[in-house]
Amino acid sequence: MRNLFMMLVVIATTNLAWAQSELVKRGDYLVNGILACGNCHTPKGPNGDVLEKAFSGGGYWDEPPFTVHAANITQDKETGIGSWSDADIKKLLRTGQTPKGVHTAMVMPTSFYHILTENDLDAVVAYLRTITPVHNKVPDPIYKVPQVENVPPGGENPFAEPMMSDKVQKGFYLVTIAHCMACHTPIGPRGREYKSSLGAGGVKFSGPWGISVSRNITQNKTNGIGEWSDDEIKRAITDGVSRDGSRLGRPMGYHYYARISPDDLDAIVAYLRTVPGSAE
Repeated sequence: MRNLFMMLVVIATTNLAWAQSELVKRGDYLVNGILACGNCHTPKGPNGDVLEKAFSGGGYWDEPPFTVHAANITQDKETGIGSWSDADIKKLLRTGQTPKGVHTAMVMPTSFYHILTENDLDAVVAYLRTITPVHNKVPDPIYKVPQVENVPPGGENPFAEPMMSDKVQKGFYLVTIAHCMACHTPIGPRGREYKSSLGAGGVKFSGPWGISVSRNITQNKTNGIGEWSDDEIKRAITDGVSRDGSRLGRPMGYHYYARISPDDLDAIVAYLRTVPGSAE
């Protein structure tokens, strides 16, 4: 009986370790791929990401609603999120609320993470726990107006895994968590103009690259990607090369999106084909 009990303990422990390993793998794919977390949270140098300081805080924004630096999301307990509970991290991702009850700056795309499946949410947390602590205190944020969630239509609630069997729905999920429309939808007085100009582009971004303007990714055949082939869309996403062969500007995170699987790319394209053409 004792031997049977020990065998069951070993099996249970092995299964738990396997499940955790799979979560970490999925979290790695999400954090370092489609979520492109390092695009904001990793410091940048002349040659791109400063990998020895990965996730220790990077981007800086001085905008009418806020002046903020991207947070340190390493496991450092003093300057990062090492002292946060799993529930704290999940609450931030789901609601934008920090453990102190303050809403994070709206540049952090938490409004696009409401849709995360429970498994993907667990996976992100599992992977974040593996990040090497880096001691780096970033300046405290300055909020000039109340920070709120501006959730895109259809992204209000967590997706269920069975919904992923539909290619277009899966594509919507992936485009949402990748917060593509955060950059590619014009911003009006009340926030992003999802209803009238979803994906129409025109948003300006300044940084070490100078000033770049987000492209129109609707099905408009003149201003958008309606005439692009599926392969041309995929190349733009993963290689940063436009249909005419020109390079796409930063902060387009194509060096992260290069990790997106072929099946996920197919789903993304399938969804983009449904975005109504906008001439903006």
